[in-house]
Amino acid sequence: TRGESCMKAKRIRELLIDLLYDVVGSVIYGVGIYLFASQGGFATGGFSGLGLMVNSLTGLPIGTLTLVFNIPVIILSYKTLGKVFLAKSLKTMVIQTLILDLVMPLFPVYRGNQLLAALFTGVLMGAGLVLVYMRGSSTGGSDFLTLSLHKVLPHISVGQFSLMIDSLILLAGAFAYGNIDAALYGLISTFACSQVMDRVLYGAGSGKMALIITDKGMEAARAISDETDRGSTLVRSIGTFSGTERDLLICACSKSQIFKVRSAAHAVDDDALVMITEVDEVYGEGFKPPEVKK
Repeated sequence: TRGESCMKAKRIRELLIDLLYDVVGSVIYGVGIYLFASQGGFATGGFSGLGLMVNSLTGLPIGTLTLVFNIPVIILSYKTLGKVFLAKSLKTMVIQTLILDLVMPLFPVYRGNQLLAALFTGVLMGAGLVLVYMRGSSTGGSDFLTLSLHKVLPHISVGQFSLMIDSLILLAGAFAYGNIDAALYGLISTFACSQVMDRVLYGAGSGKMALIITDKGMEAARAISDETDRGSTLVRSIGTFSGTERDLLICACSKSQIFKVRSAAHAVDDDALVMITEVDEVYGEGFKPPEVKK
């Protein structure tokens, strides 16, 4: 039928867009990791940092090493993260591995100043990850491990787990490269990466909240639901300056979904006022389970 054909065409289009973002994001990420970090004498945070360390000791390809390190974490995270998200992330990881190991070696690596190498590594990694996150995917690694550990130990925040894992990897970098500078330059690259992601995705907290003022509240809510599978709360509001009654949508979502929430709202109403803020913790369906006192 015509409806089925349209749905099939839409799925194909979405898949092609996903692939485009994965490829472009992986190329930018690969430039940071391979061209700037591989000969920089330091390791970044995350599993890519482990790949860089083992590569410096053995010469084995960085992308393949990172993918191998991800395998046990993927198995551990299967029930926690869900089939769809894992499938999209696996696709991204495979594309990233191929680009890192087959495409990046065709280009000359940077062998200049270590500080510049660390800064450009972080900036390019962050930019690449932003493109991946915009399509609801992930590069796996410490993100998967962090979410899995948080489910087992919910009293420790996601941010604390992430900090502990990255700190251990950066400390290991000092031993792998034989100097403390390796850990310090790795810290600079990790900080630069997080700053780039913060600026584009509106922060890296455990949750985001969008406040949307629009004349098309229900339409915007449906668009957000279609794009992110997140619900919204609609409140009738009155502007004190104009006295006009408008809809106020409140939508809580993850950091990787906030770009889609904003885009969906503006796709429905170009004049919508969208305010995005960071929330430290979100409890309820689709987020953390409520803490029940015993």
